[in-house]
Amino acid sequence: MIERIEELLAAGRAAIEQARDTAALEEVRIEYLGRKAELPNILRGVAELPPEQRGPTGRAANEARKALETEIDARSSKLAAAELEQRLIDDKIDVTLPGDPQPSIGRLHLLTQTRREIEDVFLGLGFQVKEGPELETVYYNFDALNHDPTHPARLETDTFYIGEDLVLRTHTSPMQVRAMLAQPPPIHIIVPGRVYRPDSDATHTPQFHQIEGLAIDEDITLADLKGTLLAAVKAIFGDEREIRLRPHFFPFTEPSVEVDVSCFNCTQGLLEDGSRCNLCKGTTWIEILGAGMVDPNVLGHVDYDTERYQGFAFGMGIERIAMLKHGVPDLRLLYDNDIRFLEQF
Repeated sequence: MIERIEELLAAGRAAIEQARDTAALEEVRIEYLGRKAELPNILRGVAELPPEQRGPTGRAANEARKALETEIDARSSKLAAAELEQRLIDDKIDVTLPGDPQPSIGRLHLLTQTRREIEDVFLGLGFQVKEGPELETVYYNFDALNHDPTHPARLETDTFYIGEDLVLRTHTSPMQVRAMLAQPPPIHIIVPGRVYRPDSDATHTPQFHQIEGLAIDEDITLADLKGTLLAAVKAIFGDEREIRLRPHFFPFTEPSVEVDVSCFNCTQGLLEDGSRCNLCKGTTWIEILGAGMVDPNVLGHVDYDTERYQGFAFGMGIERIAMLKHGVPDLRLLYDNDIRFLEQF
């Protein structure tokens, strides 16, 4: 019996040494030390042996069992450490790689993009960017800009009044007067900002954005206005664009003109499929802004010498420029905050 125990001990030690992972070692443990294994059964059957064999057989079997348990524990620790090291190597993550997909970091709203683009264009032409109050006095919003007391723009249906003498500005033009009061000529400024009127439909909202332009100096003519606007239009809509000036009326300019840009959506009013262009209505021209030479009455409010100084002014809607350039069909899309729409720009 003792010889058999020695054989089992030798075989168990060899199996432990040959085990290449913890799973194989667990099979060895079950084979040699499990409930149905031969060595534990020898220990359980010691009482049935003759008295002279019980002591030596029990000691030999018990020592063999303890020896195998010790060697299995040692081998298990070694194999587990090796397996852990291998998993760490296999599961290594390169933290320098970008995420997939990269999280969205947002973007500028289309109106902000358009405003900054227009500002950059006029900064390149030598203009400065100024801003003014959105809550304006009736004097700066109407009186100083040569609006007749009976002008329809003064009606409560066309203007948001905040008290008797205060309004939410209907245009950024009041900064013309404020800028001229703040400094002598020469003046070359643009004034971007929010303005307010009680309108709401596909092409109007109660709050929208304008950019006012003003240039005051000696010997400025309508030709300077046209040249400035032509350079700006080419920068915004493309080098092949042309502009035309049509007579119009604004209270604070004389003469006044409407400015059109040549259509960038068609050729001679026709699309590629031969149909009429809906953008320019087949006319090949698109209205983009109003402008004119500053009325002497406006210069009189700031005590400028009208015999020495002249100037021009213009005003454009940022929403309109954005809609024309990017083909936005409804102004309200710019304010719906629909990410699916805004992410296109």
